[in-house]
Amino acid sequence: MAMTITEKILAKHAGTESVRPGEIVQVRPDWLMTNDISGPIAVDVFKSMGAKRVFDPERIFILLDHFTPNKDMNAAKVGGKVRRFAQEQNITHFYDAGYGIEHVVLPESGLIRPGDVVIGGDSHTVTYGGLGAFSTGVGSTDLAGAMALGEIWLKVPETIRFEYVGQPGPWIGGKDFILAAIGRVGVSGALYCAMEFGGEAVRSMAIDDRLTMCNMAIEAGGKSGIVEPDEATIEWLRAVGADMDEAAAEAALALRSDEGCTYRSVITIDAGKMEPQVAAPHLPSNVKPVSELRDVAIDQVIIGSCTNGRIGDLRTAAKVLKGRRVNKWVRTLVIPGSQKVFKQALKEGLIDVFVDAGAIVTCPTCGPCFGGHTGALDAGERCVSTTNRNFVGRMGHETSEVYLAGPAVAAASAVAGRIAHPEEV
Repeated sequence: MAMTITEKILAKHAGTESVRPGEIVQVRPDWLMTNDISGPIAVDVFKSMGAKRVFDPERIFILLDHFTPNKDMNAAKVGGKVRRFAQEQNITHFYDAGYGIEHVVLPESGLIRPGDVVIGGDSHTVTYGGLGAFSTGVGSTDLAGAMALGEIWLKVPETIRFEYVGQPGPWIGGKDFILAAIGRVGVSGALYCAMEFGGEAVRSMAIDDRLTMCNMAIEAGGKSGIVEPDEATIEWLRAVGADMDEAAAEAALALRSDEGCTYRSVITIDAGKMEPQVAAPHLPSNVKPVSELRDVAIDQVIIGSCTNGRIGDLRTAAKVLKGRRVNKWVRTLVIPGSQKVFKQALKEGLIDVFVDAGAIVTCPTCGPCFGGHTGALDAGERCVSTTNRNFVGRMGHETSEVYLAGPAVAAASAVAGRIAHPEEV
């Protein structure tokens, strides 16, 4: 029976030869993840179940990244609850405040590999599909059950294939690819589907860009996003310390959708004709080419987050900002996605570029993305952000506006004081 890569991964973890879309399967995940938002509820549910010990303390990631460093006493309280749970359960992979943003830290840990199943208490857990894993977010109650039992029920999703053809221009990245896809299908066009990204243009993309694409699959309603692993995946994993011997590499490279497998649909996107993409308020699907928004004045720029806080993103932003100054009326925040990214950016001189340009460099945090802290918007203010959502009031006041873009457009806009193409500055 011909299967997609997603169906193959779920079949293996369900202990069966094959699965079909719509089938309910019981799978044993390789990894579970939670944070300081979903974690406190999951901890309460775990204890209310009467559970005493997690199924495997070496297979659970706990990261404090949303309201950290502690925004206020409430943040300290919820962070403390999760921290104490991690201590009680002797969780191996516990990352405290400031270490990094979960969906940047986990891939760079070298522990997640092609073919893994990753379940997380955060909707952007879909990120790890960029490494060829099946990864998805669940509610805190489901997560608590999985922490206790080491297994979870899932419905096998249908798969939509997004085929990117053509050669993208120099300022086009993964953020532009995924915004183009969301703009095509809408915020519910891939509801409970696996979004499979492929084609010659995706194969030429860096892994950082593939992670960005999968990160925003949820913004189209996707259950997961995934890219078939290739030699670039193996090379990247080895660089971050993953145990990828020849046998593991061979198995990863064999992990792909079968010829003749069933897709719900196949959508072709011409990357060669693509301008940098921007999602205007107030939906990630309200996507326009940057040329249609050049007259929009802005007050703030955010470069970072679990979507675009990797070293490749900072390199792109620094390329635009080097030798330039940000507009004095535009607050510009640069947020490395992890301490590892920060150290690499420091080593390459990128931090000097940002500071010399007049930007503010902060510690890793999710804070600005969801309006939690660090960069909240006042009434009527506009922000160009490399984050993943631009709903009403997402980043502050309900009358503020968020425009989603990649790091190149965000950096150019910081200089111009309005939404701008990188070639304009």
